[in-house]
Amino acid sequence: MEVKVLQNLQYPTWVDLDKFQRKPTGLVRFSRRIREDKGVQVFISAHMQPNITSNRYKSVAPEVSCTFKSFPASVVETGGFHAPLDEALILKNKSQEIEPYLEGRSIYLVGMMGCGKTTVGKVLSGVLGYSFFDCDTLIEQDVNGTTVADIFKLYGEGFFRDKETDVLRKLSIMHRLVVSTGGGAVIRPINWKYMHKGISVFLDVPVEALAKRIAAVGTNSRPLLHYESGDAYTKAFKRLSTLWEERSGAYENANARVSLENIAAKLGHRDVSALTPATIAIEALEQIEQSLKEEGEMPF
Repeated sequence: MEVKVLQNLQYPTWVDLDKFQRKPTGLVRFSRRIREDKGVQVFISAHMQPNITSNRYKSVAPEVSCTFKSFPASVVETGGFHAPLDEALILKNKSQEIEPYLEGRSIYLVGMMGCGKTTVGKVLSGVLGYSFFDCDTLIEQDVNGTTVADIFKLYGEGFFRDKETDVLRKLSIMHRLVVSTGGGAVIRPINWKYMHKGISVFLDVPVEALAKRIAAVGTNSRPLLHYESGDAYTKAFKRLSTLWEERSGAYENANARVSLENIAAKLGHRDVSALTPATIAIEALEQIEQSLKEEGEMPF
């Protein structure tokens, strides 16, 4: 059975907390069943999540989810991405296995620019039932919609880093989040203090693969790459190599490490670009599980 995403769903964009007799303390979810056919129940829902800079809740994009009594479809949508059925089942089972032991702690994804923190983060938030936040997006919203590249130009990197730390401080008091951090968030020790209130996961991608990804989409949105010369790949590779030397030690502070090279080798792939977001998310859940076991918070 194929499920089509419905368009033009009428859910509120904003909800003022003052309109509630009792203010919500966490995520507010609107959901209704729109179809049931041959054992497949289809739900449409929108999550209202707090805007950390105002007294309002903002809705994220409406989602379509399916509850199967059987599995007639060949693909399942997970976190906005289509995954093969076997990957989707593994994701679902693994998330259900470890979610109770997370006890609501947030997950912070760290790694170099272009490593897939946002893409993988949305998959993880989808299977765990967590809210997703992107630090760069929150900073842009706080600076009146100014892009990260323009923030660097107008105010300098120090201003951006201060905003980044402030965003992480505010997020750290919340629960049940998956947070995509900026590539340079790891360089400030205070940021690790906030991220260690949850579980941090390092997405480790080879510099060569990162340079290819960034060159393919362009470097205009990457302010730290503007000062290198050469073609897009050379520019990206040179700067990323320098950044890796500066930050590689900081990534060791993460609770868990997801090596795309190791995943590719295990699956028989020569190139990490062959890995799907769902495959990387599965490995992230497995590494989180291992971290919980090592901390004695989950049985072996």
